[in-house]
Amino acid sequence: MTVDPEAARAMAAAYTDAWNSGSPEAVASFYAPDGHIVINGGSPWTGRKAICEMATGFFADVPDLKLVCDAVRCAGNHVAYFWTFTGTHAATKNPLRVVGWEEWDLDSDVRVAASRGWYDAADYARQTAAR
Repeated sequence: MTVDPEAARAMAAAYTDAWNSGSPEAVASFYAPDGHIVINGGSPWTGRKAICEMATGFFADVPDLKLVCDAVRCAGNHVAYFWTFTGTHAATKNPLRVVGWEEWDLDSDVRVAASRGWYDAADYARQTAAR
């Protein structure tokens, strides 16, 4: 299967909107029922319920999270989704600016079957540390 680049950009825009809605269920809806995400090589969050839990954690940490899609690249059924998020860390009230990307493998329904997400965890820790 080859993903149409326009369809990939439209999906990325809708996924960005889902994150900006603050709804974990909206974020999870972009994943296949048994889809998963692995962030920075950690343990996978598998299934929409687990993906909801992952998104809920981000929204708890950064309640005013604002996501921007920086770029989308695709090849075959693989999509690279580059993003930046900003917001305020809930515990420290520090402003955040985090850049990263997700590498998606899409299924035939153009849902995320597998995602590998990456961001600089050391920079995130620096930004969220109490001052």
